[in-house]
Amino acid sequence: MKKVTRLFMFLLAIGLISGCTPKPAKTIENLKAAYNGESTASTKYAAFAEKAKSEGFDKVAMMFLATSKAEAIHAGNHLKVLEKLGEKIAGPQIGTFNVLSTVENLTDAIKGETYELETMYPGFIALAEKEKSKDAVKSFTWALDTEKKHQFFYKTALAALNGGGEKSLPARWFVCPVCGNTYDAGSVTAKCDFCMTPREKFIAF
Repeated sequence: MKKVTRLFMFLLAIGLISGCTPKPAKTIENLKAAYNGESTASTKYAAFAEKAKSEGFDKVAMMFLATSKAEAIHAGNHLKVLEKLGEKIAGPQIGTFNVLSTVENLTDAIKGETYELETMYPGFIALAEKEKSKDAVKSFTWALDTEKKHQFFYKTALAALNGGGEKSLPARWFVCPVCGNTYDAGSVTAKCDFCMTPREKFIAF
């Protein structure tokens, strides 16, 4: 009887150990950094939108409002993953930024998106994959894929303003409420290319 009891306790201990998966410590820190970063970007782009409008660039302002919303969605997705991992977050830490002319703001936005898509998110995704945090990989990937589009939109807008004005730029924008994927009126699809959310649910600007 004692042997059976010892065997049962041994098997139970093995089960408890194998079932206890350590938290992805580095990924949690990266999620926090991304949460704060995307929250800051959302706030900054909203401010850039106000500046663009004050300078008479209504189309650029609308674009910044759309990308601001997309960044807020990314921040929200990162927060959901953190909460799922048992982390309690009081709120985002908004970083400092400057609001200059719209041309300068677009240049700043391009720089920020380039860093995220070329350096930050690829590194975060690699670590999340290593730590087997699938939810973090998905959230980071959705953000990365969207930042590629944002960089393109900003470069196009900057070229237009440097070329004489915003006449050639789109006037309407759409944002997927699930992953933050962003479309202009000419590229919007029936379903989100990233998460398959139907167009009817997109947020229009």
